[in-house]
Amino acid sequence: MPVGGPIKEGPTGGHVLRNTIRDQSRRIAGASLLGMAHQGCEALVPVVIGVIIDSAVATGDAGSLLRWLLVLAVLFFVLSTCYRNAARITDGTGELAAHELRLAVGTRVLDPRGGADTGRLPGVLTAVATGDATRVGAVAAAVPYAVSALAGLIVSAVMLLRVSVPLGLLILLGVPPLLWLGHRISQPLEQRSEIEQERAAHASGVAADLVAGLRVLKGIGAEAAAVSRYRRTSQDSLAAALRAARSRAWHDGAILALTGIFIAAIGLAGAHLAMRGAISVGELVAAVGLAQYLLGPFQLLTYVNGEFALGRASADRIAEVLASPPAVTAGEAVPTSPVAGRVRLRGLEHGALRGVDLDIAPGSVVGVVAKDPAVAHDLLLCLGRELDPDEGAVELDGVPLTELNPVSARRAILVAHHDADLFESSLLDNVRAGTDAEESDLVPALSSATADEVARALPHGTATVLTERGRSLSGGQRQRVALARALAADPPVLVVHDPTTAVDTVTESRIAARLRELRRGRTTILVTTSPALLAATDRVVMLDGGRVTTEGRHPELVATHEAYRSAVLA
Repeated sequence: MPVGGPIKEGPTGGHVLRNTIRDQSRRIAGASLLGMAHQGCEALVPVVIGVIIDSAVATGDAGSLLRWLLVLAVLFFVLSTCYRNAARITDGTGELAAHELRLAVGTRVLDPRGGADTGRLPGVLTAVATGDATRVGAVAAAVPYAVSALAGLIVSAVMLLRVSVPLGLLILLGVPPLLWLGHRISQPLEQRSEIEQERAAHASGVAADLVAGLRVLKGIGAEAAAVSRYRRTSQDSLAAALRAARSRAWHDGAILALTGIFIAAIGLAGAHLAMRGAISVGELVAAVGLAQYLLGPFQLLTYVNGEFALGRASADRIAEVLASPPAVTAGEAVPTSPVAGRVRLRGLEHGALRGVDLDIAPGSVVGVVAKDPAVAHDLLLCLGRELDPDEGAVELDGVPLTELNPVSARRAILVAHHDADLFESSLLDNVRAGTDAEESDLVPALSSATADEVARALPHGTATVLTERGRSLSGGQRQRVALARALAADPPVLVVHDPTTAVDTVTESRIAARLRELRRGRTTILVTTSPALLAATDRVVMLDGGRVTTEGRHPELVATHEAYRSAVLA
């Protein structure tokens, strides 16, 4: 599914399983044929041994013995070759199916319209894309085992019908009820497996959340509370896993007991027929051998049944992610070229925003002061098209963002959030942000954000590899690198949220002056309470109570507006 493509409405776990099996149908068919050949040859082994006893051992015919031993050798060669190749293809099928599902989940999570992460921790999505995808992939790998096991049962029934009609009918009539009982027994396993996966995913999400905020937790001395929270979550996950394991053990044990009873019944029936003289000694050996062989196909069916039970639960979780409604509509229009950069808010209402009206001229630098952080947060989400407003509209050059393709809209309006993460790569790669820009092209952005000073303080300059989320840097250094990344993108409209809260005042003043110069002629919106940044703007708008309460130049507002003064100078 391509990024930005249509999201299928309402897929279910059943759809996921069927689509996975359909996508791997050619490999499944090849593995199934090889598996059928393997099981058929294995089922014929006790039959050939019975023939050897009756036609060679009982008669003392050495020539017949050699011929049938050669047949037996050919059978073993074929079944071993088929087994190796079937196992290779089957394992590959499971891995490919899981890979395709991981791609589907990853594509859905990265879809520009969003929505997949709503109400889900990042760790939960990771668990769905890894553990659940692996389990559903295992279902695709289990299908050839099921086909080959059924083929083995059919061959066994045919051979037993040739030996004795009652023995053959016993298998033909006894297998369907046995399979039905296996399906009924697997239902508790499916339910408990789903709970286990949910608890495990939640524990993973909580762990990722705590690790991300570890520095903050240590700073406020909340390590004990965090450990206690994770311990409770982990214990819930462990309890669910133990319940699922007990259910799996009960399931496998019950199926094995039923299989053992069934095979014993076949053996006793064969022995009874031999005692009555209805079958020969060789036929009795074949019947007993086939009864023992049947343990393999039944074990395979037990394994397949368990994999399907686990896979159905995981498929439901994958389907929930794939069916997540998009956070924004998929407009088809693209911004005018070139983008002038006029941004207009008309009666904008969402969350904490209450009918915001604002007109930002192309090429201007505008500051936005929001006393309530929730107001700033909701404004950034609307400007970045991370969600569509409840009422009103955000327009770019006269076109509502809801009519624009989300990717095109975000290329025209780049929102650089305050908590933007850095990646585990070099400082230069973080600023380059996936483009093929040369380092010389990034010098203005590095200089404007004073990230060049950060690079000079590192052992290998811009080639220094940062640790996860840039934790090898200080808070101020991370902010400067993140700001350089936003400036290097050079969008027609740049929205920056509090980019210098951890930067000293001298450096902040240099950033303000350089940022204005670098962005000359392009629209820039600074959502901040920093006096240094606001002093570099053409105009400042203040939002209070979710509404525009005042606007003007920073020095004038500081001198005449008490609420503004308290917001930026407190």
